[in-house]
Amino acid sequence: MRNSVQEEIEEEINDTIPKNTIFKELIGWIEILIITAAISIIINSFVIANSRIPSASMEKTIMTEDRIIGFRLSYLFSEPQRGDIVIFHYPDDETQLFVKRVIGLSGDTVSILDGKVYINDSETPLEESYLPEEMTGSYGPFQVPESAYFVMGDNRNHSWDSRYWTNTYVYEDKILAKVIFRYYPNLSFIK
Repeated sequence: MRNSVQEEIEEEINDTIPKNTIFKELIGWIEILIITAAISIIINSFVIANSRIPSASMEKTIMTEDRIIGFRLSYLFSEPQRGDIVIFHYPDDETQLFVKRVIGLSGDTVSILDGKVYINDSETPLEESYLPEEMTGSYGPFQVPESAYFVMGDNRNHSWDSRYWTNTYVYEDKILAKVIFRYYPNLSFIK
């Protein structure tokens, strides 16, 4: 009789061990998924900005449908510089995010004459080797206010940018990130 009771107890123990192990394994995976999701949300909210480019305004630097990563902490201890590509809230509709290149800094006067950009009445136009074609038209002058920036797309003849907006300038507190690299369709750093 003792043997049969011992056998029954051993069978019960053997039946519960795999169930407990599977349950513990499942709990472990759920914990990993929750921690991973929390880290991802924190990184995406405070460290990086992930964007898809919907238009041709930044071509050939960034192409339509490219996926890019911006670094949110770039301007924590410094200000945007001329030539930086930034992700920001569009001044005329802050629900939209735009990606453009910083051309005019706080206090600058930006003039565009016959497709050439001049900063602070310089006699020499801004060197812009990243443009895919010569820009046409004359615009400005634009006097950039304090803590604001004048931005333009690289594909100037096909870019909706500071030249045309009702609220011409992007204020520093509306800039989310500096674009660092493209990760789709291929991995490359953005300049």
